[in-house]
Amino acid sequence: MGLGWFGAPEHHRWLAQETHALLGYARAAAVPAGFGWIGPDGAVDTSHPVELWITGRMTFCFSLGALMGIPGCRRYADHGVRTLSKVLRDHEHGGWYSAVEHELDSEGHGVPVDPRGRKECYQHAFVLLAAATATAADRPGAHELLREAMALQERYWWDERYGLPIESYAVDFTDPEDYRGINAAMHTVEAYLVTADVTGDVRWLERAVQIIDFAVNVQARGNDWRLPEHYDTSWRPQLEYNRDQPAHPFRPYGVTPGHGLEWARLTVQARGALVARALPVPEWMLDAAESLFDRARSDGWRVDGKPGFVYTTDFSGKPVVHERMHWVVCEGVSAAAALRRALLDDGRGEIDVELYEHCYRSWLDFAEEYLIEAPGVWTHELDAGNAPSTRTWEGHPDIYHALQMTLMPRLPVWPAMGQALAEGRLDDPASALPVHAQQPRRRGFFGRK
Repeated sequence: MGLGWFGAPEHHRWLAQETHALLGYARAAAVPAGFGWIGPDGAVDTSHPVELWITGRMTFCFSLGALMGIPGCRRYADHGVRTLSKVLRDHEHGGWYSAVEHELDSEGHGVPVDPRGRKECYQHAFVLLAAATATAADRPGAHELLREAMALQERYWWDERYGLPIESYAVDFTDPEDYRGINAAMHTVEAYLVTADVTGDVRWLERAVQIIDFAVNVQARGNDWRLPEHYDTSWRPQLEYNRDQPAHPFRPYGVTPGHGLEWARLTVQARGALVARALPVPEWMLDAAESLFDRARSDGWRVDGKPGFVYTTDFSGKPVVHERMHWVVCEGVSAAAALRRALLDDGRGEIDVELYEHCYRSWLDFAEEYLIEAPGVWTHELDAGNAPSTRTWEGHPDIYHALQMTLMPRLPVWPAMGQALAEGRLDDPASALPVHAQQPRRRGFFGRK
């Protein structure tokens, strides 16, 4: 069967061209307060405020671009670090505002859209992700931003009682929300894995694995690999939550197949980090990642007569929201690439990876046919007939999922993307040696692929 698309020079060239195009398109998002929401016309839509999650994601993306040596990306990564450090930061209570106005105050600080709003775990996770990745890229101010973001995680977001994160607080870090969500927990895992790689502090990896154990090995396994999204403060599933808001952009009712794919990828990456550090690896991790992938694929892909993933299903696997989100396809491609790589690293043969290679090709073909309007320009949502839709998302808010999709097939499962690029691992995807056996790698642009 051979490598197929994996390792094929022309396929890697296509991925690289899309990486460059996405980073080029995203430059239009830069505004004085951070990074704005790109509208349908490719310009910032000022009807949306400057949101923390978008600024964090874009800073992460441009930090990856800086690590790859793409000219101009350092400037935008530095802009992200500066605005996270000053503009979006709450200088009175600590932490970061969820959203600020486009206009700055007289001191160059952000003006919160809702001064009595809430601080959210989901959004703070992207600050940690951005800070850790910018630190891997050695950007000015990133180390200080990372220390602050880590301290906030320790003080407010990590709940030692459950080994899981707290969802949100009032702006002054009082009044924790009477809700817990698996989406915020998932992005906390992502940020913790990156932080563990950049700092070398294994506690962040251990916490990430603890969250994965609950979400994947307990909740998903206990629900036929359909992961409940919503919980009470004791982390008991709330299966009817938001039944009346099935297309909610962050808290939809039911099961989200795209999150199953994302959790599969993160489980594989966490397992890779344990293997590389010669730490005990739970036996369930790789098989569970495959089960999550299979459930998401069988429940979500082409289940209503058209190609594409439905957004949500109920707990029997019946589609609820038929719209197709671009990020789900991106996570499917990334998960397929990561699982294929993990199985090969584990000594499995070609037969074991054939399914993932087939899915990888099919889902990329779908993206090329229906989602990519032009190089670097992705339609974020389609309807059930695969025509552009704005039921949940309008415009092109960010490039985070698509950019990672273009890099995942070219990088190892471990370390995380930023650290892997810093170590010169682009187009060198085989497993890294255990940490104690690694040789120092050259940094800098020269010698990078």
